Amino acid sequence: MQIDSILNENLIDLDMHVTTKDEAICQLTHRLYKEGKVKQEEVFIKDVYLREAEGKTGIGGHIAIPHGKSDAVIITSIAVGRTQNDLSWETPDNLPVNFVILFAVRNVDKTTVHLKLLSQVATALADDDILHKLLTTQDKKEVIQLLSQNMQ
Repeated sequence: MQIDSILNENLIDLDMHVTTKDEAICQLTHRLYKEGKVKQEEVFIKDVYLREAEGKTGIGGHIAIPHGKSDAVIITSIAVGRTQNDLSWETPDNLPVNFVILFAVRNVDKTTVHLKLLSQVATALADDDILHKLLTTQDKKEVIQLLSQNMQ
């Protein structure tokens, strides 16, 4: 799966003004809706929270990767947001989150697509240099390039 088929500059906000996890998920979901990736915001958000109830999506290093498989998703996509404020989020290192990657996956897509996307992004995030650049860049194209380094 190519990164440009699931992420574009309109799905990235490097200056999110939110103060809670809920606000971050809602704002990123709205970006997906405006871009025609999600057809029913409320339904998708509900599905994201169903997944949140299964386990932590805060992965540490100030990063969270919430995700939802949903019939409300038209096109499997990723929305990315970096917040100016630290967000309270359950993470293994107990650090606050300020970089959120929201995965929107169509229910009809195979589980392997969902897991492959998560794996590819997690691999990129495991690289300290990539992580530092994601947390500091002001260039949306660079975000796409950094996240796509491990995608084929």
